[in-house]
Amino acid sequence: MAIKNKKINELNPEVPHSGVPRRTFLKYAGVAVGATGLLVAGCKDDDDDVAPPADNGVNLGSGDTGVLNYAYALEQLEAAFYIAVTANANFTTTFPDATERTILTDIRDHEIVHRDFLKAALAANAIQDLEVDFSSVNFNSRASVLATAKTFEDLGVSAYNGAGKLLSDVNNLLVAGKIVSVEARHASAIRDILSAAPLNSKDFAGDDVVDTTTGLDQARTPSEVLAAADPFIVTKLDASNLPTA
Repeated sequence: MAIKNKKINELNPEVPHSGVPRRTFLKYAGVAVGATGLLVAGCKDDDDDVAPPADNGVNLGSGDTGVLNYAYALEQLEAAFYIAVTANANFTTTFPDATERTILTDIRDHEIVHRDFLKAALAANAIQDLEVDFSSVNFNSRASVLATAKTFEDLGVSAYNGAGKLLSDVNNLLVAGKIVSVEARHASAIRDILSAAPLNSKDFAGDDVVDTTTGLDQARTPSEVLAAADPFIVTKLDASNLPTA
């Protein structure tokens, strides 16, 4: 099963909260209400920063708005992927282990909340729904799904790690820190599923993501992250106005 050139709303017809029971979403959203207000406050000065789509792509914007749109783009991608995974008619066959299905479903729900949280915080400054291409993923293959999930989760963690220094509002940095901690839990869970027993640190904190000398996780710049995500995102993104330091 391959999914190509689909917009988020086509993968997720019950937008804005497909896959998450209304009561569950409201619980998550209720906890985040205060933080949302902080995010909106932090973006007010950037109201005109997001340009309409042009030949060079959808402009993410500048300042904190641009960084949050960058995060929003990645959360759109991740949410769309896990929605596709769990919506696959062969999901139970592909993942006969109920625990694995629960983990993937929980990750889906988290990513949907992250996506919708950032969209609500950005309000009119939010970029459009992205068009995604998962044609390289075989959703009927456990190995293919988990390999892609590992790629997305490791990429997401490194993206937030690299973007933190680009945020000027400490409240936005606080929220980004809370999101990246969840993404790191996702990455560990996926690596745990992929690992062979007995579990060891090389599985969930391998030296491909954690520097063995400093003990610090990998950080990537927006240009590095978007280049890695490019095969899965059809919509062209313009990150030229993002802060660099």
